[in-house]
Amino acid sequence: MVPIQTVREMAMSLPEVTERPAWGMPCFRVREKIFVSVADDEETIGVAVSKEDRAALCASDPAKFFYREGHDTNYNWMRVRLSAVDPSELRELITDAWRLKAPKRLVTAYDAAHS
Repeated sequence: MVPIQTVREMAMSLPEVTERPAWGMPCFRVREKIFVSVADDEETIGVAVSKEDRAALCASDPAKFFYREGHDTNYNWMRVRLSAVDPSELRELITDAWRLKAPKRLVTAYDAAHS
């Protein structure tokens, strides 16, 4: 299982990220927009994702990816089971979630620095 500390390190390594709780859970934000949240059981996290990508990911591996009907249905959001995801895939999910919420100029600067 990927530990919460690894989730924290991955999220905080991205530009302009802050950690601030919401609903009693650790949440990671870029410019005040939440892109990752840790569930209170610390066994799952929520990540921002397009509804199209969510549908594909949840269909491809429901043991790893899911969303809560009614709660997540209307949002660009899904859950990830930390016991089922490997660190490299998790880093990609967290980075993609950050990209969805970060301002375009920040994403462009990040891409330029990492290409």
